[in-house]
Amino acid sequence: MTAEQIRHARDLLTRPENTVSSIARLLGVSRSTIYKYVPELASGRPVVVQPTARAELEPGS
Repeated sequence: MTAEQIRHARDLLTRPENTVSSIARLLGVSRSTIYKYVPELASGRPVVVQPTARAELEPGS
């Protein structure tokens, strides 16, 4: 998985209506690949997406 796909998967996993299976289908990978790249899923800890720094969001900052 690319870094962008991993970020996308993590973002989608923060929403309770999404499942690992649906995200895997969307990204064109297997469920086991999602678990491999998002290891906190296996431990049962909630997936937390780190906020992007404000400077990265605003061009010219």
